[in-house]
Amino acid sequence: MKRRVVTAIDVGTTKICTAIAEITESGATQVIGVGINPSHGLHKGLVVNINDAAASIRESIRKAEQAANYKVESAYVGVTGRHVSSVNNKGVVSITRGDRLVRPDDLKRVLNSAQSIKVPNDRKLLHVIPRNYAIDGQVGVRNPVGMHGFRLDVETHVITAASASVQNLVKCIRGLGIEIDDLVLEPLASSEAVLTEDEKQVGVVLADVGGGTTDVCIFKDGSIWHTAILPVAGYQLTRDVAIGLGLPFDVAEEMKKRYGSVMPVYESRMEQNPISEDGHGISYQDLCDILRARIEEITRLVLLELPGQDYESIVPAGIVFTGGSSNIAGLETLGRDLTRLPVRVGMPGNIYGLTDALRDPAYATGVGLLLWGAKNQPKAKSWNPFAFFDRVKGLLAKFKFGSPAAPTKNS
Repeated sequence: MKRRVVTAIDVGTTKICTAIAEITESGATQVIGVGINPSHGLHKGLVVNINDAAASIRESIRKAEQAANYKVESAYVGVTGRHVSSVNNKGVVSITRGDRLVRPDDLKRVLNSAQSIKVPNDRKLLHVIPRNYAIDGQVGVRNPVGMHGFRLDVETHVITAASASVQNLVKCIRGLGIEIDDLVLEPLASSEAVLTEDEKQVGVVLADVGGGTTDVCIFKDGSIWHTAILPVAGYQLTRDVAIGLGLPFDVAEEMKKRYGSVMPVYESRMEQNPISEDGHGISYQDLCDILRARIEEITRLVLLELPGQDYESIVPAGIVFTGGSSNIAGLETLGRDLTRLPVRVGMPGNIYGLTDALRDPAYATGVGLLLWGAKNQPKAKSWNPFAFFDRVKGLLAKFKFGSPAAPTKNS
């Protein structure tokens, strides 16, 4: 039996994460290779230098391939940025067969009806996600296949992105010889890795605080309700520290990671002596005050995506923060104090194998892309444990003898 393999590429503002996983016969996602590389040529989720971005992606893929002994030919790729927008829309079709039985083809027809909204030429349709169905006015139907009726309605969440931004990302990936299985909105992917089905059913906000953007997804009644991309995230945290304390950016980043807290516990040593990094001494309290102010702003911006102010009735499960910038100490406590809602930091889960490198909120999107691919992969990709070595042999032949070996295929 062929073994299914899925590859995910999370192209972030500060890092590129490539993860390769085998989907076992039981349906488990077993990670077999991970490649993490600093990101260049991107800003707030957008490609601003194709050559630099492609080089960063190439190195990340190389590391993952080497770890997995597997040649990547296609991947699920995350998309984010302020150019992403969403709208809720409805579709309706008639069930005209004599038995009035809803079949899978009817689901395709009604979803096609829902995506018939006019998408401008400069926009690309990313997702049409069914929220719920109705049959002959009976609302709240989760899966109408096999049910009888004359009319099938669907409510959907339609997500689009700027065509130029998507094309630049696609060009980077395909220029490396990698085909794209699917483009996935990053907070949707992250939700696969860190949210529970109970949270989605009750009502929850996911806030993925990355390097360049904070990606927001709101779930209610088990379905996606709203998505938004906020242009404030980890980069602004570091910039605030650099400007406020007069530090070089890289030193400010290290200070943030090593000492930063939004609910500081004042130890006598830290109160009395300045903390230092690379010869730069600063006040612990000043550092934490700066970080707290920006985290409070991000939290309030997330809350503004909710309708009204009765947060407890809309999202009783509260807010789940994830992403690299959610690692800051004290976030859960501050979040609860500000919102009066349950707040937790979401760690990626539901994976096995080489997971140590991915057990961090910073890799929620990468893990989520693997899980998304495991659920949606149209057909199996075969496993070839010797593909990586065949590829190296081909490169050696090219440089030694001037004629590359024939490329191998995973078959």
